[in-house]
Formats: sequence, C-alpha cells, structure tokens
Amino acid sequence: MAKKEVKPFLLRIDPRVLAAVQRWAEEDLRSLNGQIEFILRQALAKRGIKLTEEPPAEGATPPAAPDADT
Repeated sequence: MAKKEVKPFLLRIDPRVLAAVQRWAEEDLRSLNGQIEFILRQALAKRGIKLTEEPPAEGATPPAAPDADT
C-alpha cells in the first residue's frame, strides 16, 4: 500500500485546546496529529466541502466554501 503524501504544517494553538485535543486523541486511540486531521475532516464534511483528488498548487487560492445561508 502506498504511503499518502503529507505536508508538514506549523500550528500555533492555545495550550488548553491542545491538551483537550490530546486527551480526546488518547480516548480515541489516535495520535495527536491523527486526531487533528480527523477533526478537520469532520468540519469539512459538515460544511459540505469535498476533498479533491490532488492538492492545490503551492500558493493557489482555495475555492470559496459554499454559503451556508442559502
């Protein structure tokens, strides 16, 4: 099985939020990184944003999210 490509990303976060997500990750038997990706994927799905097959080119502007008010 091919390993998925990942992009390193520096995140500045409130230490209390980080600690809470770490506890949640431990409860779900995930790594902290895996839990953050899980949360982000859930948020994208909730907004109806589908992942594309290929990531956008470096420096490209991502498409606008669908308007939730319509």
